[in-house]
Amino acid sequence: MTYVVTEDCIKCKYTDCVEVCPVDCFYEGENMLVINPSECIDCGVCEPECPAEAILPDTEDGLEKWLELNTQYSAVWPNITSQKAPPEDADAHKGEKGKFEKYFSTEPGEGD
Repeated sequence: MTYVVTEDCIKCKYTDCVEVCPVDCFYEGENMLVINPSECIDCGVCEPECPAEAILPDTEDGLEKWLELNTQYSAVWPNITSQKAPPEDADAHKGEKGKFEKYFSTEPGEGD
């Protein structure tokens, strides 16, 4: 098992989760974060820290797409280990449906 970041992170990109990760397995895209499943130690401390409830265990049904996306982009996006301010409009996008189709970006973020 590993944890994955899902669609709920897109355009919210709260970084509370990176502060508590003991193995620094988060990677930053332009408008979301991902977890490297090979580095994640399945401790689960990040899941309750996410205000958007975007982090889930990959054992839940229907998360295969997100496991693949987290694997792919954690290999090319920069590592992030410190909390940053969320986008100014993060709260406006919290809970929005269809964010992947509308907003997902393959561009990397800044990282640390």
